[in-house]
Amino acid sequence: MTSRTAIQVLDRMMSLLDALAQSDEPESLKKLSELTELHPSTAHRILNDMVACRLVERADSGTYRLGLKLLELGNLVKARLSVRDAAQLPMRALHKLTGQTVNLSVRQGDEIVYIDRAYSERSGMQVVRAIGGRAPLHLTSVGKLFLADDEAAKLKAYVAKTGLQGHTQNSIHDLAQLEKELELVKSVGHARDDEELEVGVSCMAAAILDDSGKLVAGLSLSAPTERMQEEWLKSLKDTALQISKSLGYKPTATK
Repeated sequence: MTSRTAIQVLDRMMSLLDALAQSDEPESLKKLSELTELHPSTAHRILNDMVACRLVERADSGTYRLGLKLLELGNLVKARLSVRDAAQLPMRALHKLTGQTVNLSVRQGDEIVYIDRAYSERSGMQVVRAIGGRAPLHLTSVGKLFLADDEAAKLKAYVAKTGLQGHTQNSIHDLAQLEKELELVKSVGHARDDEELEVGVSCMAAAILDDSGKLVAGLSLSAPTERMQEEWLKSLKDTALQISKSLGYKPTATK
């Protein structure tokens, strides 16, 4: 498919989605064809593709309406945007305190995705992750937070699917070693990456929880290994808790 053809298909998909969004009731193929000025056969073909990926639902009457996939994606975007909004100022403060890069990441399938960061080009050598960049869960500190939150069956499925491929000699390669690491994460309440993703780079991460106590993101601090300081851990965890509270999380009182 050429670039022009692909763009044309996307434009037609968006016009059909816009037409469905403007109506409170399911619409017929004929009506959608009129609203979008698409030939009925073209509209039908594109609608079928969107039904297959749940962007659109087809009723028994042959009419169409927006699909639940859009609701799922919308809720996901909303959650991530609210986390980013809540995290920006605390992240900057933590970066100012440590002089190192602070990353905000979320889980997407078998990977983490970096969605925001705080760093300064004037702070000398730093470890900077690109926004939108991805990394395997078991090789990153934030990824370990999410894996530690998984049930045993889900963890084993992850191991079977990924094969625990490593990037460095420090990378975890077997289930027993990973399980031991994740038990430690649960015990201490934070996670680490000891040059497992990249040689010479270490990370520490703390969980960000929403109002229901669900793990929604991870806050990590990345630095060249020789510059990582243990005293930064408390500040990192305090910052993650601050962001969690702004999302409505209420810590359980401890005696």
